[in-house]
Amino acid sequence: MEVNRAAEKLKTISAINITPFRGDLTIDWEVLRRNVDFLLDNELDVIVPSGNTGEFYSLTVEEAKEENRKVSEWAGSRAMVVAGIGYAVETAVEMGLDAKRAGADAVLIHMPIHPYMNEEGTAAYFRRIIEEVDMPAVIYFKNPEISDDVLKKLTPLPQLMGVKYAINDLPRFTKIVRQTPDRHGVTWVCGTAEKWAPYFWAAGAEGFTSGLVNLHPEISHALLEKLRDGDWQGVWDLWEKMVPFEDLRARHHAGNNVVVIKEALQMLGFPAGPTREPVSALSRDENQEVADLLSRWKLGRETFLNV
Repeated sequence: MEVNRAAEKLKTISAINITPFRGDLTIDWEVLRRNVDFLLDNELDVIVPSGNTGEFYSLTVEEAKEENRKVSEWAGSRAMVVAGIGYAVETAVEMGLDAKRAGADAVLIHMPIHPYMNEEGTAAYFRRIIEEVDMPAVIYFKNPEISDDVLKKLTPLPQLMGVKYAINDLPRFTKIVRQTPDRHGVTWVCGTAEKWAPYFWAAGAEGFTSGLVNLHPEISHALLEKLRDGDWQGVWDLWEKMVPFEDLRARHHAGNNVVVIKEALQMLGFPAGPTREPVSALSRDENQEVADLLSRWKLGRETFLNV
């Protein structure tokens, strides 16, 4: 896909699919297909396999590559697929080229997880992957200890179509958006989902990521529509409905991020399965909080009757 077109298509909800596991923690590919079909049927225009809601760092490289391949095949032309890649530079390049051959439209480059990182090295990490994979790319910028000067070095790259910014520092985000020339054609995406989307939107974001769409896409679509229309009263009314769910996901230093989605899906009759280590099941009290929220939203097993 041409980079400028991909950057335009990114101005929406980036749906981060789950990775469903069986009881023995192997991937249930048939359930993954049902998950992707649900997202497509609910008109999610961007799907991100091997994202953090998909438990990227619990997957082997081969599992992540297979997930990227399968989602690219299943989505076809119905959605833009942004395949998650990462780990060591050579591994990320290998994963990116594999996704490219499989028909993915773009890649999402995860922030490197390394005990020793500096600005120049981080910029070099992203640059090399972007240039060697040579397809539309999104940087997942998540480490608050790394300066935004890294992004200033990278936004001129012709392959870079977007930045998924996942540091909840709004003055910092505002500065980097304002300091990035429009001619670079970068789409800024709120990388911390619906709870933070209104704030990032006011500062220049034109899209947001979502795990919530795996079970309640209607409320996420409604939020996007209100943001685009500038209906701020409507935005905050929706925000109040969804923020308790996102607060629950943010507990334990965001350790609940994925398991809340999966256990909510289980309650709705969709076999999302358990999470892999290092994430454990919710406590009984937190599980009840999820059930109460689903009841408040009037979501029941009929959500997935035809999925």
